[in-house]
Amino acid sequence: MEHKAGFVNIIGNPNVGKSTLMNAFVGERLSIITSKAQTTRHRILGIVNGDDFQLILSDTPGIIKPAYEMQESMMNFVKSAFEDADILIYMVEIGEQALKDEAFFNKIIHAKIPVLLLLNKIDNSNQEQLEEQVAFWTEKVPNAEIFPISALKNFNVPEVFARILTLLPVSPAFYPKDQLTDKPERFFVNETIREKILLHYSKEIPYAVEIETEEFFEDENIIRIRALIMVERDTQKGIIIGHKGEALKRVGVESRADLEKFFGKQIHLETYVKVNKNWRSNANQLRRFGYNN
Repeated sequence: MEHKAGFVNIIGNPNVGKSTLMNAFVGERLSIITSKAQTTRHRILGIVNGDDFQLILSDTPGIIKPAYEMQESMMNFVKSAFEDADILIYMVEIGEQALKDEAFFNKIIHAKIPVLLLLNKIDNSNQEQLEEQVAFWTEKVPNAEIFPISALKNFNVPEVFARILTLLPVSPAFYPKDQLTDKPERFFVNETIREKILLHYSKEIPYAVEIETEEFFEDENIIRIRALIMVERDTQKGIIIGHKGEALKRVGVESRADLEKFFGKQIHLETYVKVNKNWRSNANQLRRFGYNN
């Protein structure tokens, strides 16, 4: 039997369900999910293996007009997703009109590779609205196959997966068959802690935060982790820590619980907060955190 393998890259506006879809395909929680825009900052690969296929999914940041250097880097991850895709998934949600970036949209409608347009969150619509949306997108992106789905409820997701497998090119595997992602363990520690900050803090705080795992020591039964939460200003440090350290403690407790599920081991987690002024606009700092690679 011929072996198939290829890169399936997911793009779309912020908060349309790209990370939920990738996690559903992979069967693991690789991408963090919150209701806030710009939850995904990096391009994250999730690898699905079968006896005769390897599907390499790529979750990308939501497409925005960049306001500072870190966001420029985020959009570079999206650009790279166009360059190496064998199949492109363009994800939209009910009621959405088009990408916020016209240049990206033109790349989609002129793509030379298969394009699957996934109309997500259809559980929030009725039949009339759904039919209107399908007609709208059929005209807007005539080169795409349209699938109404609910990534959260897993509606039509297996059908999309099956269609992807038929479109994959014949190829040997690109990664070892037991590999789940291209990211190291420390990346998932950082993302888990950042997710809790996105969930529990408002306004600018989550977007001014970066996490760095300084220590990751794994024994047979326990993983000992020391993580640094970086903010841009002293006032933000105080907000992260909270009254008598209660806010930071909640982040640590919830992060540890998720990390124990992810790694399947007991976790000892220490978190600290440090001011790293204007890191989002500092090219050297962005390289250090993996944005300008």
